[in-house]
Amino acid sequence: MGNPWLTIVGIGEDGLAGLPDASRKALDEAEVVFGGERHLALAGITDRGRAWPVPFDAGIVLQCRGRPTVVLASGDPFWHGAGGSLVEKLQSDEWIAHSAPSTFSLAAARLGWRLENVVCLGLHAAPFERLLPHLARGVRIVCLVRDGKAGSDLARWLAEHGWGSSAMWTLSALGGPRESITQHCADTYADDSGDSLVAVALEARGAQGLARSSGLPDELFVHDGQLTKRPVRALALSALSPRPGERLWDIGAGSGSISIEWALCGGTAIAIEARGERAANIRSNAASFGLAHRITIIEGEAPGILPGLAAPDAVFIGGGLDADMFAAIWSHIALGTRLVAHAVTLETEALLSGLHQRHGGELMRVEIAQAEPLGRYRSWKAARPIVQWSVIK
Repeated sequence: MGNPWLTIVGIGEDGLAGLPDASRKALDEAEVVFGGERHLALAGITDRGRAWPVPFDAGIVLQCRGRPTVVLASGDPFWHGAGGSLVEKLQSDEWIAHSAPSTFSLAAARLGWRLENVVCLGLHAAPFERLLPHLARGVRIVCLVRDGKAGSDLARWLAEHGWGSSAMWTLSALGGPRESITQHCADTYADDSGDSLVAVALEARGAQGLARSSGLPDELFVHDGQLTKRPVRALALSALSPRPGERLWDIGAGSGSISIEWALCGGTAIAIEARGERAANIRSNAASFGLAHRITIIEGEAPGILPGLAAPDAVFIGGGLDADMFAAIWSHIALGTRLVAHAVTLETEALLSGLHQRHGGELMRVEIAQAEPLGRYRSWKAARPIVQWSVIK
């Protein structure tokens, strides 16, 4: 490890008494100690202490590079803590870390929950909509929130979204002499935790939650008619083959439904849309699904907007493809990138047929009809045929 100038110390509610010798030594030798006001008080730091701003800014710590410095964080600094934000800006020999039990670990230990089966979220600086992809009947969630008011706001949000019967536990000052745990029901929550609330545990009860299969109901999306309909969206996502951590270019994103379902699979998306009102719909949809942090929305037209974008693992073109656009996209993507394009016009269908002949892949024509009333009877109403070309460069 060399001689690191920065020590990242996880501290619990038991303060100095719970720290190992290595953490105590680092605190004794530090010229500067960064932390929240609560952390500094727990460690008994006064004149050398510097409270960081909220949200955390790693830049103020980096100004001390080369001087013995300690950063105090709650519990495990690398689980929804400051550790990851710091070390990604440092060389491996510049830092060392001493972790304490995380709030998540302490909460699971108090409630008797298997931590490997618990969803752990940091909501102290994020919207409650981040919960939406995870909420399902019986799911257990531990989330970090700012204070007692945030716990009350969360209970109200759950009730408004159909999860009012969920069990809630407010867990305050875990691991210290002021530890407090109180059970509630979301729709009858009484705010009794003041400003000291650290975490809320949930056992979700109520609505069904989002399905995990591709092709969510169309009515979940705000749109102006420019929407890849449910069965066609399911086919597109199947061909795109989303995987956690991968990036999608969604060109001509419309309502953003493809980007949203891709992000629900654990990836990130860059949604490119030329029309401002549609870009606004994408923002609204991304926020309502709790995915605004995973979807980047760019107002502009392809291919002109493509230079400078982070390279994709997959590309979806829902319509409007022409030869020039394809040539530009094809030149920008790396070998192994998956591309899926849809056509509804004869001209684009002819283009995809030629591209399939030249580059291979799979060419498929899909015709879908739905049963609708016809007088006293029912009849099939056909949608426009869709031609889908999928290929790996």
